[in-house]
Amino acid sequence: MGLSVTISAADVRDAEHILKLQYLCYQSEAELYGDWSIEPLTQSLDALRAELDEGHGLVARLGDEVVASVRARLDEDGTVRIAKLIVHPRMRRHGLGGRLLDGIERHFAEAAPATASAKRFQLFTGHRSEGNLRLYRSKGYAQVGTREVGTGLTLVTLEKAA
Repeated sequence: MGLSVTISAADVRDAEHILKLQYLCYQSEAELYGDWSIEPLTQSLDALRAELDEGHGLVARLGDEVVASVRARLDEDGTVRIAKLIVHPRMRRHGLGGRLLDGIERHFAEAAPATASAKRFQLFTGHRSEGNLRLYRSKGYAQVGTREVGTGLTLVTLEKAA
């Protein structure tokens, strides 16, 4: 490829690129669970912009192309809720997911105001999403709960201390 991947803060100008990438990336999850009505595939551009506005997002770029992204927000109880970690299918298995996860954790560990500091990081994935589970466990996340959300889909919640 000849270009290196750079990671930077996402902003509202990235929203459309992130939404298109999210739609591409979640096709495999929809197929795995036989459900194309999952929220990442039905999310509106306005809802994604609101997520970026309410929290913090990162994007990974290869040249000008957004090839990966993650979003998170800090709750009032000190939980950083990490969501929608996505990596373009052709860029998977190159460490981008781990780099984004490290970056979003670092942002909240360093940038959180003293009155609302991060106490824990939390995320979730489907019970059959072995690659996701493997990545999260390798980054120190441990399962803290499960929740059945439909026929054939159980969400696994994982967290680690900040």
